Amino acid sequence: MTSSASGSRRASGGSPSGRGPQRARTPRTPAARRERLHRVVDRLDEAYGRPVLASRLSPLGELVYTVLSQNTADVNTDRTYAELTRRFPTWAQVRDAPVDEVEDAIALGGLAHVKAPRIVQILQAVSERTGEPDLGELDEMSDDEALHWLRQLPGVGPKTAACVLLFALGRPAMPVDTHVHRVAGRLGLLDPGVSAEDAHAILTRMAGPDPVDIYAAHVDLVRHGRRICHARRPACDRCPVNDLCPSAFRV
Repeated sequence: MTSSASGSRRASGGSPSGRGPQRARTPRTPAARRERLHRVVDRLDEAYGRPVLASRLSPLGELVYTVLSQNTADVNTDRTYAELTRRFPTWAQVRDAPVDEVEDAIALGGLAHVKAPRIVQILQAVSERTGEPDLGELDEMSDDEALHWLRQLPGVGPKTAACVLLFALGRPAMPVDTHVHRVAGRLGLLDPGVSAEDAHAILTRMAGPDPVDIYAAHVDLVRHGRRICHARRPACDRCPVNDLCPSAFRV
């Protein structure tokens, strides 16, 4: 049988016997779930391209960027971050600016009335701890210490903290957004009822320990959730991992 025929059967959920879709079993042990995730990531790498981990911003810049990105399209987050840093060239200036001026600078991204005071509060809290708005001291902390330190900042949850650690510092931390949580749950990688907050530690252990692999898993699951595994009416017939998914054609 040719590889193209095999790939076609996989994408359509067919079985070698021709009896139609076969439902994948839900992996039950940590080892089985880890193996399932790695197989999924390999497939999604083939479908979407292998994500490459590379630091794009400073830790504090990544923290502010992540706050701006909440409920906002990536393109608008980029524009909003650029406008904020254009108007206020230093984080100290953002910290000391009137909140309404910060709100005006980030208006394009939406929810500025919520995000502006949060950003100012975060910068103030960081300054109280370090003497200035800077996260350089995270370099001296263990992964757990850095995660705990960030979680103590106003409005910083596990996803935001994980974004800073992974994207800016290359630390092993899996950010779990709505797409990652949904896709991982459908694949049987998480027990029913596991919250997104609890999923951070679970998926970090499952995808890691190498930050490069954690990053690839995060980006692949996000892309897959956006393109195929939608919250409503997922496109299971076009899914490159439907034969690995216990939920395929059943959602």
